[in-house]
Amino acid sequence: MMKKVILILCLAFGFSQISNAQVAFGLKGGLNYNSNSIKEVKTDVFDGAKSKTGYHAGIWLRFKIPVIGLYLRPELVYTNLENEVTYDNSVAAAKTTTYNFQKIDIPVLLGKKIFGIGNIYVGPSFQYILDSDFGFDDIKDVETSGFTAGLQFGGGIELGKLGIDVRWERAFSGVESTFIGTAGDVNFDTRVNQIIVGLSYRL
Repeated sequence: MMKKVILILCLAFGFSQISNAQVAFGLKGGLNYNSNSIKEVKTDVFDGAKSKTGYHAGIWLRFKIPVIGLYLRPELVYTNLENEVTYDNSVAAAKTTTYNFQKIDIPVLLGKKIFGIGNIYVGPSFQYILDSDFGFDDIKDVETSGFTAGLQFGGGIELGKLGIDVRWERAFSGVESTFIGTAGDVNFDTRVNQIIVGLSYRL
């Protein structure tokens, strides 16, 4: 836990130092739809995984790259995602529950203004999984791999200080999670593949 706190504080400090010298910065938040849910890796204990709407909130920076007419937009975002799954351990009756995980996202997007109010952008998104768990007592501890990376691209519009955008994000690699089941360790993949709808405000 201490390492997580130190990481978040360092990232926040870094963003604050950069923002002093840049053109624009602000707040953002919105909804996430994780369309990939849980992907089985080794054992057949999950069935009928369904995605549910999650949310995100964070800060963003934007500064121009004058030579090529583009801008760089790094962000620091907290994201909460949730899935509904049926868990069958072959011992008791199958149960429907939720699986949720929280992560810190750091997209670093290269963007371009179009038609005065529009934006398009693309870039890598680095993620650190903070925590993950199921919504019932049968599975008490879930261990999830920490850092992953993915790709984001999308577009949006800005009306004054307000902006709205829609993005698609796909993980480059899986997020491996493990819990101890009745027959030993159960490994599963919670690879992120999501649609992100965000609202931002320029300070």
